[in-house]
Amino acid sequence: MTQPNLQQNVDLQEVQKFTDLANEWWDKSGAFATLHQINPLRLNWIEQQTIARQQSGLTGKKVLDVGCGGGILSHSMAVRGAIVTGIDLGEANIKAAQIHAEQTSQAIDFACVAVEDFAKAHAGEFDVVTCMEMLEHVPDPQSIINACFTLLKPNGVLVLSTINRNPKSYLFAVIGAEYLLRLLPRGTHDYEKFITPAELDRFAQRAGCKRQDLIGLHYNPLIKHYWLAQNVDVNYMMAVYKPQ
Repeated sequence: MTQPNLQQNVDLQEVQKFTDLANEWWDKSGAFATLHQINPLRLNWIEQQTIARQQSGLTGKKVLDVGCGGGILSHSMAVRGAIVTGIDLGEANIKAAQIHAEQTSQAIDFACVAVEDFAKAHAGEFDVVTCMEMLEHVPDPQSIINACFTLLKPNGVLVLSTINRNPKSYLFAVIGAEYLLRLLPRGTHDYEKFITPAELDRFAQRAGCKRQDLIGLHYNPLIKHYWLAQNVDVNYMMAVYKPQ
């Protein structure tokens, strides 16, 4: 397994948060239950954005999942027919992803490597790159997005997800999700690292990408229902692409 270059763009405390929970990645009622519940929404939106840009879905596409964790999204994209690679800086996360892929007979490549290092060897190889729920955990989001841009083929799609920064997002994503509803372990998020859509748009433009679409992800805790809508006050996804 490739070891991460720890001089790269990484907050070791953030990596450790998820490494400590590595054995729970595939427990659908455990620490990552929320990710399992929102994954079908994420997956469908990623495929819709791929179709919009490339006139076909994930089947047969070469896809990179950056910050893949235990492989929840990677696995679902492979089931859709994509040729998937997942990378993450948490070695225990990658091991959990590999074990699950073997158990479910999914041919997914996983590696413990920084995306900046990975981009040096794999520039222009991928039809689709995803980076979900990761940018709010790194010191330099711009560096991550630059590397993702490098990895894309011309006309390739990059799908990003993160959390907006405003009083409402603090109330819902930190106080609500971590302390009141306990959907996530306490300390999962640092409000100061949240990213507004305008900031994310600037990061993408500086990297060379162009905006394709933007959508908000919403949750009703009373009925445990997730849905997508235009309001991006809290959780949101942005699709951008690499011009031809």
